[in-house]
Amino acid sequence: MPTDGSHAQTAAAPAAGLNPKRQLQPGDLMTLEAYARARADFRARMLEHKRLRNVAVGPHTTWCFEDRLTVQYQVQEMLRAERIFESDAIQEELDTYNPLIPDGTNLKATLLIEYTDVEERRVALERLKGVETRCWLGVGAQRCYAIADEDLERENETKTSAVHFLRFELSASARAAAKTGTPIELGIDHPAYHHCVMTSLATSGSLAADLA
Repeated sequence: MPTDGSHAQTAAAPAAGLNPKRQLQPGDLMTLEAYARARADFRARMLEHKRLRNVAVGPHTTWCFEDRLTVQYQVQEMLRAERIFESDAIQEELDTYNPLIPDGTNLKATLLIEYTDVEERRVALERLKGVETRCWLGVGAQRCYAIADEDLERENETKTSAVHFLRFELSASARAAAKTGTPIELGIDHPAYHHCVMTSLATSGSLAADLA
């Protein structure tokens, strides 16, 4: 997992119909030695890239939108941290992280629920049970709700998790509107957490680039 303070992934959420043209292949990755030389520049590039793609929705959630570059960074950091260089082990990491890459018809994000106080977080996660299914993405008049946690259930009978994986499937007309400059709106309409935000033109443009 990333060791530099970027958000951590415990597993990647598999999605139906992965687009092989968008997935990372072993040849797309730098060797450990090459990454060691390039890491500082690559990390600076990544921080700027993530600045556009990490969006706060209300005071206690951040949506981290993934793409091919963010996934490559996570894989390179994992290989570096674990000193992985065997081809089978590299492919295993790619199989884990590739499902986070949007397929052309969707946007994918990691939802982080953030409270600094431990007790406040415990109470909030109980109150926010089911929040992951109440996350929505809007383009113009169209709104779609998240398909959440396809890899495994992340809440139990009493509370939700602080991390969820979200997939937003957009209609052809919504994709076309986003790609022609219609701003993208994000929101949550859970009874205990009701917030929405219109993304900046730069962020909307970055997200629209994920769409076919």
